[in-house]
Amino acid sequence: MPGSPSALLYVFLALPILYLIGFVGFPIAYNLMMSVQEVNLGNITEFIRPFVGLDNYRAVIADESFRKVLVNTLLFVGCNVVAQVGIGLAVALFFAQDFPGAGFMRGLLLCSWMLPALVVGALWKWIFATEYGVANSVLSALHLIGSPIHWLSDPAVALTSVTLANIWFGMPFSMILIAAALTTIPKEHYEAASLDGAGSAARFWYITLPALKPALLAVACLVTIYTMRAFDLIFAMTQGGPLDASNVLPLLSYQFSFKQFDFGTGSAMGSFAFLIVFGVALLYVRTLKQETAS
Repeated sequence: MPGSPSALLYVFLALPILYLIGFVGFPIAYNLMMSVQEVNLGNITEFIRPFVGLDNYRAVIADESFRKVLVNTLLFVGCNVVAQVGIGLAVALFFAQDFPGAGFMRGLLLCSWMLPALVVGALWKWIFATEYGVANSVLSALHLIGSPIHWLSDPAVALTSVTLANIWFGMPFSMILIAAALTTIPKEHYEAASLDGAGSAARFWYITLPALKPALLAVACLVTIYTMRAFDLIFAMTQGGPLDASNVLPLLSYQFSFKQFDFGTGSAMGSFAFLIVFGVALLYVRTLKQETAS
């Protein structure tokens, strides 16, 4: 029937829009609304609550734990971006070679990415256990340490522990995206460079890296977004302790909201995390547009 396909098209277009409004737009707007209100257990079920303006944001900025956790978050995200993109690139280049068992080894790497974050956190909590953990056992066997390292209870190394676990958890995602980008580079470029006498290092520097630059930037943006949302893994390993040494913004927002029942301040902390993610998301969209235009 004439006109039916376009009507059906509008229905299919409306479904994702309604999903975004209901499950993305409304929670963001509601969180922003709570961040400028006084919200506690007494009025959490109400929609209209006392308006406090920017007081919650001022309280967040003045809070010493927030400043410490903000630095933790930036370090956590920065180390994850550098390590996940760098290791992902190295692993993708390694598996780009044709050798027996490559497919099986790729599958093993992907297993870690498919596990729930809580399971990964519990696994690494066992690995980093002080008395019976694999990490201390291996380091002791290699005579690299004289006494067990308190990976999860020492403020000096707790953030390093959760960072290493998250790098292991997220690296396969970067590897998959970079490996896909590698397949788009024409082989003729490498063949021409080889005929001109270019070695493997020169081919990587002048062909592979420039061709992968847009993809690497996009992967870095995605890793930043996903790492900024880290919650389950850190909660399973340390719950942000000791003394907020391994705490990050999403977890601190949860603690203020559901442990101290200060929902307004918790929402304000969540808004700071959202602003960082939103800025990186805009950069990611811009990168995609540039990649499409080229």
